[in-house]
Amino acid sequence: MKTYFIIPLLLLGMASFAQNRIENLNFESTENNLPKIWKIIGDSSAKVSADTKEKQEGATSILIDATENGFKGLMYTLPQNYAGKKITLSGYIKTENISDGFAGLWLRIDPEIGFDNMNKQGLKGTNDWKKYEVTLEMSPQNTQKIVVGALLSGKGKMWVDNLKITVDGKDIENVKIFEQKITKINSDKEFDNGSKIANINLDKNNVENIKKLGLIWGYLKYYHPNVAAGNYNWDYELFRIYPKISGVSANERDQILSNWIKNLGEFQTAKNSEPKEVKIRPDLDWISHSGFSKELTDQLLQLKDAKRPKTNYYVDFINGVKNPDFKNENPYEKMTYPDEGYRLLSLFRYWNIIQYYFPYKNLIDEDWKGVLTEFIPKFINAKDETEYTLASLEIIARIHDTHAGVWGNNRALSKYFGERYSPVKLIFAENKAVVNDFYNDNLGKESGLQKGDIITEINGKSVDNIIKNRLKYIPASNYPTQLRNIAYNILNSNSETITIKFSRNGKEESKTIKTYTLSELKSKKEEKPFFKMLDNNIAYVYMGSVDSKKLDETFNQIKNTKGLVIDFRNYPSDFVTVKMGRLLKPSLTEFVKLTTTDSSQPGLFTFTSTLKIPGEGKSSYQGKIAILINEITQSSAEFHTMAFRTAPNAKVFGSTTAGADGNVSKIMLPGNISTMISGIGVYYPDGKETQRIGIVPDVEVKPTIDGIKNNKDEVMEKALDWIKS
Repeated sequence: MKTYFIIPLLLLGMASFAQNRIENLNFESTENNLPKIWKIIGDSSAKVSADTKEKQEGATSILIDATENGFKGLMYTLPQNYAGKKITLSGYIKTENISDGFAGLWLRIDPEIGFDNMNKQGLKGTNDWKKYEVTLEMSPQNTQKIVVGALLSGKGKMWVDNLKITVDGKDIENVKIFEQKITKINSDKEFDNGSKIANINLDKNNVENIKKLGLIWGYLKYYHPNVAAGNYNWDYELFRIYPKISGVSANERDQILSNWIKNLGEFQTAKNSEPKEVKIRPDLDWISHSGFSKELTDQLLQLKDAKRPKTNYYVDFINGVKNPDFKNENPYEKMTYPDEGYRLLSLFRYWNIIQYYFPYKNLIDEDWKGVLTEFIPKFINAKDETEYTLASLEIIARIHDTHAGVWGNNRALSKYFGERYSPVKLIFAENKAVVNDFYNDNLGKESGLQKGDIITEINGKSVDNIIKNRLKYIPASNYPTQLRNIAYNILNSNSETITIKFSRNGKEESKTIKTYTLSELKSKKEEKPFFKMLDNNIAYVYMGSVDSKKLDETFNQIKNTKGLVIDFRNYPSDFVTVKMGRLLKPSLTEFVKLTTTDSSQPGLFTFTSTLKIPGEGKSSYQGKIAILINEITQSSAEFHTMAFRTAPNAKVFGSTTAGADGNVSKIMLPGNISTMISGIGVYYPDGKETQRIGIVPDVEVKPTIDGIKNNKDEVMEKALDWIKS
């Protein structure tokens, strides 16, 4: 009998082990000259094949050979979700004559938990076999799938071999498979296939009931200890409570909501101490001013002093930085067009995240509670996926944060704004849409347009009217940044041509130009070195290519120059606030302080201590420092500028920046809509605002139409004049 039972148990253990085994990471198993189990992705301009002549180990490697500029790669979806903190994909790559792009391994955790494709490493040219790796932070409880692969972007040849996947340093075959714990939340399946809410009444009385429900639902989510602890599927509780208050009188509504709160269970209270250096207090006056019954008002007020768990189930805080992590918000990604109940949930979820966790809520130019009322019919009446996505984008734009927007490859917005691209790059100069460059020089030449041409009309609509109609869909902290974002896609279309009117040298002309898919556009890729000498005595660094490992070597070359130009009209490729900042000045300087909130009193934002940049003493850079900024200077670039401008010999040239500083926090809305907010407040040491205002230059210089036409960098010229003076 013992033998009879032992054998099945052994087989069961072997089956479990085999289920965790990843085959063919060394590409030894092939079929039709392709690696088994691997999927080929990308466009058709490159070939993928097994190569038995060139390999790092074993008998076979995989070759990606691209004779034209494009994208090609390999992809494999791991069979399990794994328990751990960090996952690493490592492997060997060899390259030959890679240009206009890069080669790399890539690793992705869905839905939008993490992604790295070695783009920042910039592997190109010709390189012998070398081991590379990419690592991502894991979130097993939120992970739906993990995907690995290799890719070649651009032209040239890439070989890849001998891949390995580890979790926290352990080979993946020895890592425990993550098993989702059965909780009250994930065991609640009642509304998995729909909210069962339809035909929501939008008369004045019911809209008011919905608004009051939205206020209370969000307040309970973050303030009631039993909800914060994750004892309820709070999304589904909305679908249970709404039908009960739909269409009822105010008195009936308040009694229903009061009973609802009672049924959430008892809780302890603990008086919160008075915080120091408060920037924003929680907006809770609505509790007393909404005309609720005395019983309901008292219940809500009592919750202000509830003893809440340190970590809310729906929001945690990133270690060190303390920006919010909305970790357990279900994106309901299969619902491309959520039903009425889920659209109401989307509105309530976003509105309340802003209400309690947006550090710049005080800068919203209107009553945020009025915005809730306004958007109830917009979300409910959205008749398809596009209208729902646009309603989401519109309320996102109302917080005036350049970090906000709908991110990722959102198909509804791509179709709405146009999936085909003009070869023309535009910027707004002198408040006009001006041709600044071309994504593809050959296609640009074919268009017949020239640098400095002023676009006045597109497909019969004036540029001014297009801007006016689009502004409500353009989340940005200030108007120049809205124009920056409009310039990116104002010439997009779903048609193969667009008709434009433009002005050249004062003469009005019309022209029909072609549009292209991204693969047809074959956009040129600008690869700028971090450091170069402008002349024998002035150095220039392009922060879009900064590498912390090369800073000491670079500064040894420029330490005796008369001037240094630091160009932040880009996004820094590395975070070098301290390492580079200290090289620019002799002594310690204050440059920023932050605000954060926590789960004890959501919506209460207090200042941290002021952050400082050390100095390098007598060996610091002694020449003049010109820092260049414009509306492209955003987030990390703004933060770096704040640090670097504290150098005694520094001066900032250009125009107002994007006005969105601080680490970002991602938000997922039903229908897999991905957005973000600036998650911490960023201020000057004296408490002055940076959000929306941006970094104000010492010397304002803006591009002119004449300068664009004559290929002048007027910001650079002004900076060089100052250095030489």
